Amino acid sequence: MTTFSYTAHAFATGDGRSGSVRSDDGLIELDLGLPEGLGGAGGHVSNPEQLFAAGYSACFLSALNSVARAQRVKLRDARVEARVTIAGGSAGFDLSVELVVTAPDVPPETGEALLEAAHRKCPYSKAVTGNIPVKLILSSAS
Repeated sequence: MTTFSYTAHAFATGDGRSGSVRSDDGLIELDLGLPEGLGGAGGHVSNPEQLFAAGYSACFLSALNSVARAQRVKLRDARVEARVTIAGGSAGFDLSVELVVTAPDVPPETGEALLEAAHRKCPYSKAVTGNIPVKLILSSAS
């Protein structure tokens, strides 16, 4: 059995929400700021929730394609939108996720089964299971 291993390196500076992030190879280099929805100025800045959404959507799409191949289901132009919400309450801040999957030409029953299988396979899903709510949504829009 072949084993694989990869470690990503990223660095945050500043105070976390109004600083910057960069990857060790320089491919990611972003300024961070508080989004308007949390009382910030917004603008041309990113935030941790966007970065998490980007990573989760890409990882989930990879898992979806993998399980579709294994089940011999053709995916055409599939895409995943990750909606990551941060909300504050009396106990601090919490995250929740909605993964909206568009899989044109896939019957709803097959699509739902693929989403569940991808959720079991995706490393991001495994990492958050039991920690934050994740809602899987199969969209019929193309």
